[in-house]
Amino acid sequence: MTEQLKNLLILLAGIVVILIVVILLFSGKSSFRRIMAVFLNEEGAEEDYMMHRVKAGGGEPPAPKQSKASEPAQKKVSGPIVEMATLIRKTDDRMRIIESTGQVKLVDEYYELVFMTRKGQQVTIECSAEAYEKIPFNQQGSLTYKKNMLVKFKYYEDTIYN
Repeated sequence: MTEQLKNLLILLAGIVVILIVVILLFSGKSSFRRIMAVFLNEEGAEEDYMMHRVKAGGGEPPAPKQSKASEPAQKKVSGPIVEMATLIRKTDDRMRIIESTGQVKLVDEYYELVFMTRKGQQVTIECSAEAYEKIPFNQQGSLTYKKNMLVKFKYYEDTIYN
Protein backbone atom coordinates (compact mmCIF):
# COMPACT_ATOMS: atom_id res chain seq x y z
CA MET A 1 0.00 0.00 0.00
CA THR A 2 1.16 3.47 -0.77
CA GLU A 3 1.38 6.22 1.82
CA GLN A 4 -1.46 8.18 0.16
CA LEU A 5 -3.79 5.18 0.25
CA LYS A 6 -3.04 4.62 3.96
CA ASN A 7 -3.78 8.28 4.71
CA LEU A 8 -7.05 8.07 2.76
CA LEU A 9 -8.15 4.95 4.68
CA ILE A 10 -7.27 6.60 8.02
CA LEU A 11 -9.27 9.69 7.01
CA LEU A 12 -12.30 7.60 5.97
CA ALA A 13 -12.14 5.58 9.21
CA GLY A 14 -12.05 8.85 11.18
CA ILE A 15 -15.10 10.18 9.35
CA VAL A 16 -17.00 6.93 10.02
CA VAL A 17 -16.14 7.09 13.74
CA ILE A 18 -17.24 10.74 13.97
CA LEU A 19 -20.55 9.96 12.21
CA ILE A 20 -21.25 7.07 14.57
CA VAL A 21 -20.54 9.26 17.62
CA VAL A 22 -22.82 12.02 16.28
CA ILE A 23 -25.62 9.53 15.62
CA LEU A 24 -25.31 8.04 19.11
CA LEU A 25 -25.19 11.40 20.86
CA PHE A 26 -27.95 13.15 18.95
CA SER A 27 -30.45 10.38 18.25
CA GLY A 28 -33.96 10.98 19.62
CA LYS A 29 -33.67 8.58 22.53
CA SER A 30 -30.13 9.37 23.70
CA SER A 31 -29.64 10.53 27.27
CA PHE A 32 -27.15 13.14 26.04
CA ARG A 33 -29.86 14.74 23.91
CA ARG A 34 -32.32 14.75 26.83
CA ILE A 35 -29.74 16.48 29.03
CA MET A 36 -29.01 19.03 26.30
CA ALA A 37 -32.74 19.65 25.85
CA VAL A 38 -33.03 20.68 29.49
CA PHE A 39 -30.27 23.26 29.04
CA LEU A 40 -31.62 24.48 25.71
CA ASN A 41 -35.20 24.50 27.07
CA GLU A 42 -36.49 22.60 24.02
CA GLU A 43 -38.35 19.95 25.91
CA GLY A 44 -39.64 19.63 29.45
CA ALA A 45 -40.92 23.18 29.77
CA GLU A 46 -44.47 21.86 30.07
CA GLU A 47 -43.49 19.37 32.77
CA ASP A 48 -41.71 22.16 34.68
CA TYR A 49 -44.83 24.31 34.41
CA MET A 50 -47.07 21.49 35.64
CA MET A 51 -44.75 20.72 38.56
CA HIS A 52 -44.74 24.44 39.47
CA ARG A 53 -48.55 24.36 39.51
CA VAL A 54 -48.47 21.31 41.79
CA LYS A 55 -46.13 23.05 44.24
CA ALA A 56 -48.39 26.11 44.19
CA GLY A 57 -51.38 23.98 45.14
CA GLY A 58 -52.85 23.70 41.66
CA GLY A 59 -53.57 19.99 41.55
CA GLU A 60 -52.00 16.59 41.28
CA PRO A 61 -48.81 15.98 39.31
CA PRO A 62 -49.31 14.93 35.71
CA ALA A 63 -49.30 11.25 34.89
CA PRO A 64 -46.01 10.14 33.34
CA LYS A 65 -46.06 9.96 29.57
CA GLN A 66 -46.14 6.42 28.26
CA SER A 67 -43.90 6.85 25.24
CA LYS A 68 -43.00 9.51 22.75
CA ALA A 69 -43.41 7.07 19.85
CA SER A 70 -47.12 6.54 20.51
CA GLU A 71 -47.82 10.25 20.84
CA PRO A 72 -46.95 12.44 17.83
CA ALA A 73 -45.00 15.57 18.68
CA GLN A 74 -46.81 18.86 18.47
CA LYS A 75 -45.39 21.33 15.97
CA LYS A 76 -42.80 23.73 17.35
CA VAL A 77 -43.05 26.92 15.34
CA SER A 78 -42.64 30.51 16.51
CA GLY A 79 -45.62 31.89 14.56
CA PRO A 80 -49.29 30.98 14.88
CA ILE A 81 -50.34 27.60 13.48
CA VAL A 82 -53.68 27.17 11.69
CA GLU A 83 -55.18 23.68 11.27
CA MET A 84 -58.58 22.18 10.70
CA ALA A 85 -59.48 20.35 13.90
CA THR A 86 -62.34 18.94 15.98
CA LEU A 87 -62.68 19.36 19.76
CA ILE A 88 -62.63 15.93 21.42
CA ARG A 89 -61.87 16.64 25.10
CA LYS A 90 -62.00 19.43 27.69
CA THR A 91 -59.97 19.43 30.91
CA ASP A 92 -60.04 21.94 33.71
CA ASP A 93 -58.10 22.26 36.94
CA ARG A 94 -59.12 24.88 39.46
CA MET A 95 -59.07 25.30 43.20
CA ARG A 96 -62.22 26.82 44.72
CA ILE A 97 -61.94 28.64 48.06
CA ILE A 98 -65.10 29.40 50.04
CA GLU A 99 -64.71 32.00 52.79
CA SER A 100 -66.80 32.03 55.97
CA THR A 101 -68.64 35.05 54.55
CA GLY A 102 -69.88 32.89 51.67
CA GLN A 103 -67.56 34.49 49.13
CA VAL A 104 -66.29 32.01 46.53
CA LYS A 105 -62.89 32.53 44.93
CA LEU A 106 -61.21 30.46 42.19
CA VAL A 107 -57.42 30.07 42.37
CA ASP A 108 -54.94 28.46 39.96
CA GLU A 109 -57.45 28.12 37.13
CA TYR A 110 -56.17 26.05 34.21
CA TYR A 111 -58.27 25.14 31.16
CA GLU A 112 -57.15 22.78 28.43
CA LEU A 113 -58.73 21.67 25.15
CA VAL A 114 -57.72 18.61 23.13
CA PHE A 115 -58.36 18.74 19.39
CA MET A 116 -58.03 16.03 16.73
CA THR A 117 -56.57 17.33 13.47
CA ARG A 118 -57.43 16.07 10.01
CA LYS A 119 -54.13 14.19 10.02
CA GLY A 120 -55.22 12.26 13.11
CA GLN A 121 -52.89 14.03 15.57
CA GLN A 122 -54.05 15.21 18.97
CA VAL A 123 -53.24 18.83 19.78
CA THR A 124 -53.45 19.99 23.39
CA ILE A 125 -54.15 23.73 23.79
CA GLU A 126 -54.40 25.92 26.89
CA CYS A 127 -57.23 28.46 26.84
CA SER A 128 -59.25 30.97 28.87
CA ALA A 129 -62.33 30.05 30.92
CA GLU A 130 -64.59 31.86 28.44
CA ALA A 131 -63.22 29.99 25.42
CA TYR A 132 -63.41 26.73 27.40
CA GLU A 133 -67.13 27.20 27.94
CA LYS A 134 -67.99 28.45 24.42
CA ILE A 135 -66.25 25.93 22.13
CA PRO A 136 -68.68 23.06 21.40
CA PHE A 137 -67.68 19.39 21.26
CA ASN A 138 -67.38 17.59 17.90
CA GLN A 139 -67.43 20.89 16.01
CA GLN A 140 -64.92 21.01 13.17
CA GLY A 141 -63.32 24.35 12.51
CA SER A 142 -60.16 26.32 11.90
CA LEU A 143 -57.95 26.16 15.00
CA THR A 144 -55.33 28.89 15.39
CA TYR A 145 -52.82 28.48 18.21
CA LYS A 146 -49.37 29.65 19.18
CA LYS A 147 -47.07 27.74 21.53
CA ASN A 148 -49.92 25.61 22.96
CA MET A 149 -52.09 28.69 23.62
CA LEU A 150 -55.39 29.18 21.81
CA VAL A 151 -55.59 32.24 19.58
CA LYS A 152 -58.99 31.55 17.99
CA PHE A 153 -61.30 28.78 16.88
CA LYS A 154 -63.46 29.59 13.87
CA TYR A 155 -66.33 27.36 12.84
CA TYR A 156 -69.45 27.76 10.72
CA GLU A 157 -71.62 29.47 13.35
CA ASP A 158 -69.13 31.53 15.35
CA THR A 159 -65.54 32.61 15.98
CA ILE A 160 -64.19 32.23 19.51
CA TYR A 161 -61.12 34.18 20.64
CA ASN A 162 -59.02 33.35 23.69
